[in-house]
Amino acid sequence: EVYFRKLSKQKQKEIMEKNGNNHKLRVCVATCNRADYSKLAPIMFGIKAEPQFFELDVVVLGSHLIDDYGNTYRMIEQDDFDIHTRLHTIVRGEDEAAMVESVGLALVKLPDVLNRLKPDIMIVHGDRFDALALATSAALMNIRILHIEGGEVSGTIDDSIRHAITKLAHYHVCCTRSAEQHLIAMCEDHDRILLAGCPSYDKLLSAKNKDYMSIIRMWLGEDVITRDYIVALQHPVTTDIKHSIKMFELTLDALISFNKRTLVLFPNVDAGSKEMVRVMRKKGIEHHPNFRAVKHVPFDQFIQLVAHAGCMIGNSSCGVREVGAFGTPVINLGTRQTGRETGENVLHVRDADTQDKILHALQLQFGKQYPCSKIYGDGNAVPRILKFLKSIDLKEPLQKKFCFPPVKDNISQDIDHILETQSALAVDLGGTNLRVAIVSMKGEIVKKYTQLNPKTYEDRLELILKMCVEAASEAVNVNCRILGVGISTGGRVNPREGIVLHSTKLIQEWSSVNLRTPISDALHLPVWVDNDGNCAALAERKFGHGKGIENFVTLITGTGIGGGIIHQHELIHGSSFCAAELGHIVVSLDGPECLCGSQGCIEAYASGIALQREAKKLHDEDLLLVEGMSMKKEEVVSAAHLIQAAKLGNTKADNILRTAGTALGLGVVNILHTVNPSLVILSGILASHYVNAVKDVINRQALSSVKTVDVVVSNLADPALLGAASLVLDYTTRRIY
Repeated sequence: EVYFRKLSKQKQKEIMEKNGNNHKLRVCVATCNRADYSKLAPIMFGIKAEPQFFELDVVVLGSHLIDDYGNTYRMIEQDDFDIHTRLHTIVRGEDEAAMVESVGLALVKLPDVLNRLKPDIMIVHGDRFDALALATSAALMNIRILHIEGGEVSGTIDDSIRHAITKLAHYHVCCTRSAEQHLIAMCEDHDRILLAGCPSYDKLLSAKNKDYMSIIRMWLGEDVITRDYIVALQHPVTTDIKHSIKMFELTLDALISFNKRTLVLFPNVDAGSKEMVRVMRKKGIEHHPNFRAVKHVPFDQFIQLVAHAGCMIGNSSCGVREVGAFGTPVINLGTRQTGRETGENVLHVRDADTQDKILHALQLQFGKQYPCSKIYGDGNAVPRILKFLKSIDLKEPLQKKFCFPPVKDNISQDIDHILETQSALAVDLGGTNLRVAIVSMKGEIVKKYTQLNPKTYEDRLELILKMCVEAASEAVNVNCRILGVGISTGGRVNPREGIVLHSTKLIQEWSSVNLRTPISDALHLPVWVDNDGNCAALAERKFGHGKGIENFVTLITGTGIGGGIIHQHELIHGSSFCAAELGHIVVSLDGPECLCGSQGCIEAYASGIALQREAKKLHDEDLLLVEGMSMKKEEVVSAAHLIQAAKLGNTKADNILRTAGTALGLGVVNILHTVNPSLVILSGILASHYVNAVKDVINRQALSSVKTVDVVVSNLADPALLGAASLVLDYTTRRIY
C-alpha cells in the first residue's frame, strides 16, 4: 500500500508537469435525476475536497427541475454544491415521443453551456436518455468523457443507451469484473478502463445512523418497527409500456393484500410513468392507511429505510445493486434488471403476470436477512476514481482507439490502474489442523496458514477470526480482492443459516455453532459454511474431474469417510442437511462398531481410524512388522504402517486392506443403485489404495446398467480448501422464481 501510494504520487507529479504545473483539471459533472446524483455525489465531494488538483462545475438538467418529481436539485444545493447551470430539458408527456423530444431539446441547449464552461473532461453516469444527450454533445465538441457504470447489462432500452454512451466515452469506470470484460469485448482500450466499484457503496458501507428509527417513523409512521415494512420502487419499461403498467397494478394489488406498511416511491420520468401514477391514484394508494406515497427521499435517509426494511419490491436498479450491501430481501419484478449481477438476497419474478405469484414472492422474502453482498463495490471507489482522473494526460490525442479482437484473456494493468484478482478466503476445520487460505478464481492457493485446531469452542473461534483477519490483510499485499469467506467443517451443517448443527467426535465443542454471524461481522464479508464432504464435491465440480459433469459422487477417504453428491449440476443437501453421509452406509449387520454408534458402516471398515485400529491389534499380537519395517519405541501405530506392511508382503495386513476396499466398494454399489451417477471420484489420502478394489466390487456386484461408471482418483491437492473457496467463487448469484 505504501509503495502503491508513493508510485501514485510520483505519476501524478509527472502528469502535472506534462499538463502544466499550474493547470487544474476542469471537471464538469452533469446530473439528470435523483438516481444518478446518488452515484455522482460521492465523486463530486471527492473532487471538491482536492481544489489543488480540480475545478468542479455542476450542470443540472432533466427531472431534477420538475416539481412532480420532487425538485431534487434542492438536495444538490443542500450538499453545498454551486450549480453553474440549470437546463430545463424535459418535454412533458411521459411517452416515447416526449423522450425523443427531450433528448433533442438537451442537444439544442447543451452546446452553449459547454462553450462557456470549456471543461477538460465531462463525467456522465449510467444509461438515461438525458445522459445520451450529454455524451453526444461532449463528444461532438471534442470534450473528453468519463462514463460511470458502463459495461453492465440490465434488460431494457437502457442497455442500448448505456452501450452507445460507452462508444462515445474516452474513459470508463465500471463496477464489476463482468462489466469490465464486457467493455473489453466491446473493443474499448483496457488501459482506459478502471474497475473501481460503485461510488454509492462508499457511502453505503460507511453509513452509520444510530437514529434510524426516527427516519423510519418520519416516512412510515410512529407505529412502524424495523423489518416490518416494505419499500416499493417500480419504473415503466419503455420497450413494453402496456405490460409494465399491468404489472404495476398487480404489484399494488398484492401489496394491499399482503397488508404491511409500505413506502411507495413515484416512478421516474420515462415513457409510461404518467399512466403508472394514474394507477396509484385509481387504487387510492396516496390515502390508504397502509401506504405512504412520496416523490423523493434524500439518499442518506433512503439508505436507512432500505437497510432496515422487511423487503424491497419493484424493478429499480437500486434493488439489485445497492440494497445487497445490507442483505435486505429484494423481489425484482419483470425483465428490467434481470441481466444484472445480483446477490443471494434477490428473488426474480420475471413473469409477474398474476397477483398470486407476486404475493407468494412476498411471503417467501419478507422478513428474511441475507448475507451482505459486495458485488458492486468495497467502499473505496472514489479514491480510485480521483487517482484515475489525475492520471489523465490532456496532451494525449483526443481521438479514441479501439482494441479489436482477439481480446486478451488476462489483461495486465499498469499499477496505477491496479485491479485485484478476485479471490476467496477458504477455511478448513479438520480434526487436527485449522487451515486458512487465499484462493484465486482459478483455484490457485495464493497463501496458506496452518495452526493446530484448539480443543475448546472459544479458542477455536478466536483463532479462526485471527487467521482470517491476518489473511484478509495479506490479500492486499498479494493483489487479491476477497469476495467472501467459505468454511469447510466436519459434521452436519445448515448452509442456509451458516450453523454447525452438530459435529463428529473428532471436533469437540462444535454443536449448534453459528459461524456466519461473528465472522461476517468481523470481516464485513459474506460467509458460507458447509460440510467438508460437500465442499470436496464442490471442489471437484469447479476445479477437478467433476467439471462439466451433470451427475457425480465424491467420496473422501481419510480419517473418516464422507462425501458429496452432485445431481443435475447441483449439490444435494437433503431435508435435514444429512444427505451424502456416505461413510455411514451400512454394508454388514454384524460388522465392527462405528463412531456414530451403529455397526458395519463403511467408516468402521475403511476409514483411517478403522485401519489404525486394526494395525494396533496386529502390532499388539506382534503380527504387524515384517522384514524391511521398523518402528521407534515411542512411535504411534497408524494406518500408514498397515499399508506399508501389506506392500511388504504381510498377508494379514493385506487381508484387512482388501476387506476395507470391499466394504467401500459395496457402499459405492449402493450409491450407484440409488442415484446412478456417471462418475465416482475417490478423494483423500487412502483413495489410491482403494480404487482398484472398488472397481472389482462394482464389476462383481453392480447391475449391468451401472457397471460402466467411471471411478477415478481425485487430482486435487486440497479439496477441502478449494471446496470452501468454491462456495464463494462459484456461488449462484441469481435466483429465479
